[in-house]
Amino acid sequence: MVPHVVRMVVGGDYRRVLPLSALVGAIFLVMADMFARIIIPPQDVPLGVITGIVGGVFFLLMMRKKHVAAT
Repeated sequence: MVPHVVRMVVGGDYRRVLPLSALVGAIFLVMADMFARIIIPPQDVPLGVITGIVGGVFFLLMMRKKHVAAT
């Protein structure tokens, strides 16, 4: 998901996409981890659940965007 977002923002030049994808991906995982620890205070929600939900929503939005653009 992160490389797609970075590519939409900076364009297709891989000299910029690759390092920014690593940086934004790390920031995304830290933010998801913080959210997973805050959502239910005495317990930790698995990080894969949070990233899966965000990735699933992103995937559905991308499919909807592609579908609308095709018609």
